[in-house]
Amino acid sequence: MNLIKNISIASILTGSIILSSCDSYLDIQPVGQVIPNTLAEYRALFTTAYNFEFTDRGLTEFRTDLAIVNNNTTSQNSYGDIEKWNDINPSASTTTFGWSNYYNAIYYANAIIDKKDKITEGSQEEINQLVGEAYLMRGYVHFLLVNLYGDPYTKAGAPESKSIPIKWTLDLEEIPSRKTVKEVYAAVLSDIQTARGLMNQKEWETKYAYRFSTLSVDAMESRVRLYMGDWENSYNASERVLTQKATLENLNDENAKIPNDYSSVEMITAYERIFNNNSSVSTLLRSTFMQKYDAGKDLRITKYYGDANEDGNYPPLKTTKGQFNCTFRTGEIYLNAAEAAARLNKLPEARKRLLKLMENRYTPEGYELKKDAVDAMSQEALIKEVLEERARELAFEGHRWFDLRRTTRPKIEKTVKDQTYILGENDARYTLRIPQDAIDANPGLLN
Repeated sequence: MNLIKNISIASILTGSIILSSCDSYLDIQPVGQVIPNTLAEYRALFTTAYNFEFTDRGLTEFRTDLAIVNNNTTSQNSYGDIEKWNDINPSASTTTFGWSNYYNAIYYANAIIDKKDKITEGSQEEINQLVGEAYLMRGYVHFLLVNLYGDPYTKAGAPESKSIPIKWTLDLEEIPSRKTVKEVYAAVLSDIQTARGLMNQKEWETKYAYRFSTLSVDAMESRVRLYMGDWENSYNASERVLTQKATLENLNDENAKIPNDYSSVEMITAYERIFNNNSSVSTLLRSTFMQKYDAGKDLRITKYYGDANEDGNYPPLKTTKGQFNCTFRTGEIYLNAAEAAARLNKLPEARKRLLKLMENRYTPEGYELKKDAVDAMSQEALIKEVLEERARELAFEGHRWFDLRRTTRPKIEKTVKDQTYILGENDARYTLRIPQDAIDANPGLLN
């Protein structure tokens, strides 16, 4: 199902800010004659921003050791070059990674922020909540962009390298230049902090689960700080979330939901659908990756995957329906807390968070074996186990590529139709090329 209702802003607002294609840097243009005034009108406008599809994190799974493109011709034509890291001369049918949709969403967020003092017919608390959501969306979208098109923050020299433009104004004539990775992260953290001072809605009812909340603020900081290697602040943000919401789906319960279901007890924010219909049916789990799961002990094998096909690869069940909308959930926060604590050598705290997740993912017998192993682990071994657990738990939720980027950027080797393809360790292709249509609109993006 589509979690976000399709709202016609034109009919609600009798024409307002609508974005369409043009030759400007952002490839967007406001048209129409009536600017919204009331809180209800601005809320309706912002729902359009929530409705933009960001499925590139799903596409990045094809670039990892996790996913394989199925063998049908349509899937291979659309995603085969992505799987092979052929970014220089992909076929004309290859699905391109996004750009304009992200800046469209940022434009809507900026519209709310710019007019925050002119919104009428709403309580100040409600207005602050909406504006806070706009700040958090703007920060989150810049965060997605910098992790697609900028070097990973933790790579040597990366913070000073050029990445993406920051867009904080409504001026369509402005052609902002690319900023460093460090500058973009600073802007993201600034938006998180501003949102923190405005938002007041801890959680939304299920039908509004796509909206950001006060829990989203700390969940986002938990992830952003983790990607920066700022372990102390990532751990603190994670703990702030878990002191307020610590629920997990227990896969020992036959009625447990897949955790990235928007109505799962783990859900914090169900903003993104990571896979669209086309990428979903084209995706399989590699048989080699399935070996990371303990057969007969790890309940995720049957909960997250269907039966193996004739080639020994598995269809993921996390991607198949529109109900799998997920941006932040508690399962990730447990893992963020565990990794940050382990890297800080807070081993009891790391074990506590990791084992709580494991208790809900393994059979009772399997959990006891895991507990004994985790309790005996050194710091180095525990960090490795947390990262392996991230791979198992967050598979097909758009995390694997970003986790590989921010950690070791390992060599990956794939054999497709008897031909071998290699992504080298620290390969430049761990950072995506800015799409050609964006460069055509603004050649300055090459600088």
